Amino acid sequence: MDLTELHRLMLVARRIDEEAIALQRQGALPGYAPTKGQEAAQVGSAAALEKTRDFAFPNYRDLGVAVAMGVDLVGYLATHLGTWHGGLYDPAASRLAPFNAVVGGTVTHAVGWAMGAKLDDTGGVAITYFGDGASSQGDVHEAMNFAAVYRLPVVFFCQNNGWAISVPTERQVAGGSVAARAAGYGMEGVQVDGNDVLAVVEATREAVERGRAGGGPTVIEAMTYRMGPHSTSDDPGRYRTLEEEQAWAEKDPVARAAAQLPPEVVADAERHAAEVVREVREGVLALGDRPGEELFSFVYREPTKALLDQQRTWQESADV
Repeated sequence: MDLTELHRLMLVARRIDEEAIALQRQGALPGYAPTKGQEAAQVGSAAALEKTRDFAFPNYRDLGVAVAMGVDLVGYLATHLGTWHGGLYDPAASRLAPFNAVVGGTVTHAVGWAMGAKLDDTGGVAITYFGDGASSQGDVHEAMNFAAVYRLPVVFFCQNNGWAISVPTERQVAGGSVAARAAGYGMEGVQVDGNDVLAVVEATREAVERGRAGGGPTVIEAMTYRMGPHSTSDDPGRYRTLEEEQAWAEKDPVARAAAQLPPEVVADAERHAAEVVREVREGVLALGDRPGEELFSFVYREPTKALLDQQRTWQESADV
C-alpha cells in the first residue's frame, strides 16, 4: 500500500471522526472518543496486517484501524449506540474484534487469540491497541509476560498520545518509555514516529513477520498526540496548554502525508472522503431502535434467576 492509498484512508478516518463528533453534539450518538492526530498510527499499523489470517483488537479510540481494515463504518459506529453486541458488523469476517472500552482490556484478548493461533498453527498474528495510560494496568504486564514466555505471535501496539486522560505520560510511565519495558520480558521493543504513516507500516510489518516466523511478540510504541479531547465530555484546556496543542498541530499526520502528494491527488481524496461521510451519516441516522429483548440475549448461556426477573420486569413495563 503506497502513500496515496494510506493518505486516502487517513483522510476518511479524519472526516468520519469529525462527523462522529458532530453526530454526538446533535444527540445522534451518546458519546464518542475522538481520534484526531492518531490516524497515521492506526492506519499504518492496520495496513501491515494480512487480512485473511491476522486479527486486530482495538480500543475505543481506533476508528482508523476500522477504516484501514475495510469494516462497515455504519456498523462500527453503531457500537457507540449500544444497539447490538459489538456493533453491526461481522468481527470474524472483518478480522477486527469489537472495540473494548475497558482500559487495557484488548491486550489479554489478543494474547488469548494468539495462543489459539499458535496451537492451531494458522500462521496468524494478533495486534492489540492500547494507550500509554493503559500500559500502567496490571493486565498489560501479565499479558506481556505470558506472551513472552510462550513466544506468542502478537504485536503490542501502544499509541503514546501524551496523555492518560488528564495525566501526562511522564507522570505515569516509569522506565523512560513503554517500548523500553519489552527488554524486561525478553521481547523486541520499538519506538516509532507515530505521525509518519510509512514508518509505522514498516515497523508493524517487521513485528508481524517476526511473530509469524516464530520470533515471538513485539512491543511497538508509536509516539503521537491526541489533538482533540479524551472524549466528547472532556475539556483538554483544563490540563494542557494551547501552545502545546499548536506545536503538535504542526505535526498533523494527515497534513504531513498530504504535503508529499500532488494537489490533485489530495483533492480527489477529499471528494472520496466527503462521499463516504455522507453515506455513513445517512446510515447512522437511519438506524432504528433494536428490539428490547436483545438486552437479555447472549448474557449467559443459561439465564440466571436475576436476569429472568429483570427481563420479566422489563416486559411488564413495556406492555404498559
